[in-house]
This record gives sequence, C-alpha cells and structure tokens, in this order.
Amino acid sequence: MRRIGFYLFIIAVFLLAPLLALPQRAVPAPAATPTPSAAAPAAHTAAPYRAVWVSYLEWEQVDFSSAEAFTQTIGTMLDNIQSIGATVVLAQVRPFGDALYPSDYFPFSHLCTGMQGQDPGFDPLALLVDAAHARDLQLEAWVNPYRIQAGQTPALCDASPARQHPDWVRYTDTGAYLDPASADVRQYIADGVGELCAKYAVDGIHFDDYFYPTTDPAFDAADYAASGSTWTQDDWRRENVNALMELCHAAARRYGVRFGAAPAGDPEQNYTLQYSDAARWLRQGTVDYLMPQLYWGQEYVKNGDASHSFAQLAAAWAALPRAAGVKLYAGLGAYRVGAGDGSDAGSEWFSGHALADQLALLTRSGVQGAGLYRYGSLFANSDAPALAESEAEAIKSVWQG
Repeated sequence: MRRIGFYLFIIAVFLLAPLLALPQRAVPAPAATPTPSAAAPAAHTAAPYRAVWVSYLEWEQVDFSSAEAFTQTIGTMLDNIQSIGATVVLAQVRPFGDALYPSDYFPFSHLCTGMQGQDPGFDPLALLVDAAHARDLQLEAWVNPYRIQAGQTPALCDASPARQHPDWVRYTDTGAYLDPASADVRQYIADGVGELCAKYAVDGIHFDDYFYPTTDPAFDAADYAASGSTWTQDDWRRENVNALMELCHAAARRYGVRFGAAPAGDPEQNYTLQYSDAARWLRQGTVDYLMPQLYWGQEYVKNGDASHSFAQLAAAWAALPRAAGVKLYAGLGAYRVGAGDGSDAGSEWFSGHALADQLALLTRSGVQGAGLYRYGSLFANSDAPALAESEAEAIKSVWQG
C-alpha cells in the first residue's frame, strides 16, 4: 500500500508541475482600512462639552526641556482645567505649519526647543493625550490650517512647507500662509489631519478662525485667473475653504474622530472677511460641531449698536439651521476678564462672574456647550489675578452644580 501511495504521489507531481510553472495572477491585498482612533471611553460621548483652549501662548510658558519636566507642567495645567468642571482640552498642536509631535508633514515646532525643526527628544502630544485621558478629560488637536508665520515668527527651518513648497505660500503684511486656492495644499492639510487621527488617540480635530487672512484681491489674483472660475472671486474663495473643510471632515471621519471649528463670532464678517461659510457647514454637516467665538459681553454696545452683544450673537447662531447630529457650542472670551471688550457701557468683565453669567444664558438659548479662551486668562492672569480666580470659581459653580 505504501508503494502504491508513493507511485500515486509521483504521478500527481508530474501532472501538476506544468500548472505550477504557469504565471500566477497576483491576488490584490485587501485595501487598508483605517483603524479607528482609540480615543476616549464610551462615557465621553455623553459628557457635556465644556472646553478650555490651550494655545501656543501657553506653550511658550511650558518647560519642554525633558519629558519629565513637560509631564509635570502639563499635569498642573490639566488639574486646573479639570478643577472647574471642564471636560475637553483644545490643545494647539500645529500653530505655524509646525507640530508639537513628530510628523511626516510638518517640522517640530519652535515652541519645543526655541528652534523650528529641532526634536525635543520626546513626543509632547503623546504625553498630553495620555495625561488628559488619565484625568478623564478629552483631548482635541487644535490646528491652524493655513498660517505659517505671524510677521517673521517663527524663523522657518528647511523642513517647513514654505521651504519645501514655496509655490504653495502666499504673503501678506501679517505673515505667510498656505494658499487656500491650491488643491495640493488642501490635500496636504487633510493628510496632516489623517496623520493625527491615525497616530494619536485624539478625541477631536479642531480648526480655529484662521482662514483667508486678507480681503485684498491681489492675494490670490493669479490663482483666480488661472482657475477660469465663473464665480466671483469672493465666492470662489469660499468654495476653496469649503473644499478644505470637506476633505478634513472626511479624513477625521475615517477614524471615527469628531471634527469641529471655531469661526469668527460675527456671522456676516465671518462670511465676507474670512470667506468661511460657517452657516453652510452647519446646514450641510461639514462639521460635527461649530463653536463661534462670541467674545463680547452681554452688556456690549458700541456707538449705540448692541448687535455684537453676547446674547444677540448667540441667538443669531442658534437660529441657523443645522444638519442632524451637528452640535452648536459657543466660545467665550476669558481673556476679557479684567480687560474689558471695548464696550461703551457696562462693567461685567470686572464683576468676577461674567463668564458664569454667559454660561447660564447659553443653557437657556439652546447652545449645547462652550469653550473658554484661554487657559492663561483664568489660571495665569497676572494683570487681574483676583478677578480671574473669582471667575474660575463662578464657572466651577455652574459646571459642577
């Protein structure tokens, strides 16, 4: 029986050999499926949205000399944020076309070492995400989409997108910006969003109001002419920003990460001066949330005009139609504490409870959450420390009940 089996084996090999010698058709590998970000626990989805912005101005005061020093400093910051009942940290991680994390697209930020492109020797964002989640705080990565320089700051390294792709950059008297008209730029920014979502357990991607930096037609006149668009230049600019927002929303959605923006507080100026059609984003669901910056007081009036008062602006945004599931939050100007908002009347910013009063109004107006700009104005306010402390306590009484 063994010999018969052996002969059968030899015959099978003889018959199959020609077939094995034929060219084999490659079987395509399955398409890579993005792995959803291991973001916050499920409980986070039910948490009220109570945010604090941590900007590059805060990072200028943080010790980046070592991972240990950084962890200790941010631990204090996060403890303070948690202490007032906040649930979300909006951490600025890409302020000037550079990054507070190792990136395939952007050099290390100058904020880490004083020199753009220099590795601090650790990953600040990874430590920040871990420290926030350890305190049951959500962490959103706050990105400036276009800004490369403010004036001449920072000094650009060779890895800056402005050096790598000089044709992508446009200049104004305020600084350097990536060109909103460029499809390559839009894809580049969206790829950077995807990188953040893929590499870090961030709970959101957050864009601020830095869209078009100027209304000057010369800024992108050549781009507009080359486009052959039948739109007006203003409408064409708005479509460029819309296209960016749609790409970035899609990039975040692939990883199950929410995507939101904080446009300028005045809906009309937002539309006409920065070419950001935020009302459309709400209506079409281009964002998961919108948080307009309502940085004026309830008593604000200028030359008899109260249209920028907090209550009127909140009502104007709340009246806009929203796609199902899109949230509306409000940004509050904590930096006004002890400084005022330029109003011709009122002294609410010197009361010690202006922000708490605004939060109470929001709960009655249908706005579903709020953010405070910014951390240092509440917890490192050297100009009005007593007022800032009083405001923080008043916020705590509202957010923690």
